[in-house]
Amino acid sequence: MKTLELVGTVTVERTLRLSVQLPFDMPPGEHRVVVVIDQNPLDDNGTHTTLDFPVDDYGPWPVMLSLSREDLYDDTGR
Repeated sequence: MKTLELVGTVTVERTLRLSVQLPFDMPPGEHRVVVVIDQNPLDDNGTHTTLDFPVDDYGPWPVMLSLSREDLYDDTGR
């Protein structure tokens, strides 16, 4: 199985235009092709638009917070 990542153009008629040059080791004949479309369109630079993830701000970490191994685990390693 080979994975190819392609950039295609969806037209106003909702057709997908691709130009694909396959690797030389791809044998001729019928092949199963799976198309997965990312619903976030690319911007003018060819990168994805910014995703809007939710952000929870709980403020700064406590001043005395220690995440050292000795403070997280006891002598048995738990």
